[in-house]
Amino acid sequence: MKKYFLVFLTVFAAVAATAQSRGLKIAYIDMEYILDKVPDYADSKNQLEQKAQKWKQEIDVKRNEINKLRESLSAEKSLLTKELLEEREEEIAFMEKDLLDYQEKRFGPKGDLISQKAVLVKPIQDQVFNIIQDLSEQRKYDFVFDKSSDLTMLFAAKKHDISELVVNRLTRAANREKLSSKEVKKLEELEEKEERETNPEYVDRQKRLEERRAERQKLIDQRNADREAKRQEALDKREKLRQEREARRNGTSVPENNNDTPAQDDLNSEDDAPATANRAATTGGGKTEEGDNAREGKTTANDSPDNTDFKTIDKSAAAEQAKQDRDDKIAARKKAIEERKQKILADREAAKKAREEKRNANKEPEQKEQDEENKNEN
Repeated sequence: MKKYFLVFLTVFAAVAATAQSRGLKIAYIDMEYILDKVPDYADSKNQLEQKAQKWKQEIDVKRNEINKLRESLSAEKSLLTKELLEEREEEIAFMEKDLLDYQEKRFGPKGDLISQKAVLVKPIQDQVFNIIQDLSEQRKYDFVFDKSSDLTMLFAAKKHDISELVVNRLTRAANREKLSSKEVKKLEELEEKEERETNPEYVDRQKRLEERRAERQKLIDQRNADREAKRQEALDKREKLRQEREARRNGTSVPENNNDTPAQDDLNSEDDAPATANRAATTGGGKTEEGDNAREGKTTANDSPDNTDFKTIDKSAAAEQAKQDRDDKIAARKKAIEERKQKILADREAAKKAREEKRNANKEPEQKEQDEENKNEN
């Protein structure tokens, strides 16, 4: 045993050295668990146990017969001659030897029980071996141990146990012959899915992907929330600027909010400056866009990091205001053009009407003269 252990340790060290660069992958099975889960093996095992029980009963019967002969010999020993006594003892010894031979035949290391159990287990062991070969190639295992063997395993993590996977494949292989081609294809797809879900590397990779996806979604939600807050703040600033502009046009004052902080007062003053600049640029005759770009691109070295967001919001509000002023000016220009067009049309219509009236006025004397001439001729 010690020799085998040393050989195993040497092989293990050699393979570990070659697999060090990519990481050692180990799995294990529990053959006893697998055999208990195979229905055919369980039925055959029950039959074999019934045979073994029958053999034990036969051994007990022979042992009882030998015990009876010994008791009878002890009781009749004083009455028997030396020749009869030796004959009876030889008979008992022969029966004892026959009993030992029978026990060896049935339960010995090479007996019927061991050989029939090996015959019973061998087909399943071959299937298990083939399945483990396939799994080892698919998952790149370096070692696959049998937990139920003579090899002592002090600790084995459950995630490295592939016994249940082997049992599932054995069961499906037994039922595969009874299935149609469509069902076999569906079964293969199920096996591939199970292979992915039971692969520790696949599970760990999926877990990492889920964590990354959750973290990315959290960042997106936070970014959207910040963007929405800034947009709402910009809308509030634009509304405030609009109210101030309306108040200045109407000559009224905007109600002050007593809850404004000094920082907000500074922001209001900063809002007024871009609004005034927008109006000046609007009346500058086509220089509005250049003024907007100059205001948006203008930054000062004295801006603090705390006011960066507010400056951006003010610039956005100023740009929106400038756009609104441009739209108002374009609308007013379109209205003036439309009014001028209507006036021209009205003037044309009036001139036409005047010409017709003048023409009619000139025709009346000529008509009267023609009537008088016609009358005189008559």
